[in-house]
Amino acid sequence: MMQRFDKAVQLLGISDEMYHILKIPRKQVIVGLPVTMDSGEIRTFEGYRVVHSTILGPSKGGIRFDPGVNLDEVRALAAWMTWKCAVVDIPYGGAKGGVACNPRQMSAGEIERLVRAYTTAMLDVFGPDQDIPAPDMGTGQREMAWLMDEYSKSKGMTVQAVVTGKPIVLGGSLGRTEATGRGVTVSALAAMDKLRLNPYKSTAAVQGFGNVGANAASLLRERGVKIQAISDLSGAYYNEAGIDIEAAMAYRDHNGGQLEGFGGAEPISSEELLSLPVDVLVPAATEDVITMRNAGSIRAKMIVEGANGPTSAMADDIINDKGIMVVPDILANAGGVTVSYFEWVQNRIGYKWTLERINRRSDRIMKDAFNKVYKTSQQYGVSLRIAAYIVAIDKVASTYKFRGGF
Repeated sequence: MMQRFDKAVQLLGISDEMYHILKIPRKQVIVGLPVTMDSGEIRTFEGYRVVHSTILGPSKGGIRFDPGVNLDEVRALAAWMTWKCAVVDIPYGGAKGGVACNPRQMSAGEIERLVRAYTTAMLDVFGPDQDIPAPDMGTGQREMAWLMDEYSKSKGMTVQAVVTGKPIVLGGSLGRTEATGRGVTVSALAAMDKLRLNPYKSTAAVQGFGNVGANAASLLRERGVKIQAISDLSGAYYNEAGIDIEAAMAYRDHNGGQLEGFGGAEPISSEELLSLPVDVLVPAATEDVITMRNAGSIRAKMIVEGANGPTSAMADDIINDKGIMVVPDILANAGGVTVSYFEWVQNRIGYKWTLERINRRSDRIMKDAFNKVYKTSQQYGVSLRIAAYIVAIDKVASTYKFRGGF
């Protein structure tokens, strides 16, 4: 995160004072969370919440339940949220939270007690006008419902707007589940237009078949793109004639959430998927899948980053030298936070929007953001990634200058 940040700051000519204001998080909270396990044993988990910035509005960011969660990762993800919100021009700062745990090895009761303990520890941090969490890796609608309930108990009333990504019946928004994948699709189509690629004559490979990857693959296929490869933790699957994405999603849902044994394509390695000669490559799994080691073998015409940080900073130059257009994560996957913002707005006004209105507004925001970043990349002669950072940092720095008060 910092390598790209430093490059953009240099091009913008930001002062040393402003550099440090933007670099250092506003608040970093570390908590110990004792939880009674089903066995009766009490285990203490370490939880984090980093609020990177609140200059544009309340901070926004997901909560990650994963064994690898650590403060450094959460800090980077919080900063990415600041830039992501600024790129799509919504009035939020950035935050991120996490608990070092393995939810796959925990019962629903243990996870609920952990969520409630984490919420109680963060009562001074969370708030509809302060810091608004959301789901991330290892958490979902269920966990957000528990978080909202625990926070509401402390306030003596139902506070829907404290969290987004909730179930529809608890004030969740229509279109939220597919929002990130939809944003990836809108970004991909906008980039294809710049490269004069006809979607009906184009091919794609999607790495990761969770919420983001599956929805992006499905929506790209709807727009005519032939999806030749998909993958998940069980491996990668290739079909030159194109994969039936709806069939793959149905198979995954009836197979314990995994593609293992899917008959509509032949198995290949995950590394082979990344180097396929497709028009569009969508890394939608985890961080650092495209590195110095494999960047040279990528043959796609463009990369649209569905995941957070799927390309290492060291791989950027290799990909740029190959002339591959990269739509960066802070732009491509911002559809999720955009519809989270819509959910918060609906909770605040107590009125639900139709799916059509949500999709229309989020598509417009994503297209406008892409066009602004593309124009900036032309103006500065830089990649779309650095251009996205320039747009975001310039907005946040300008806001600081106008508000002052140091």
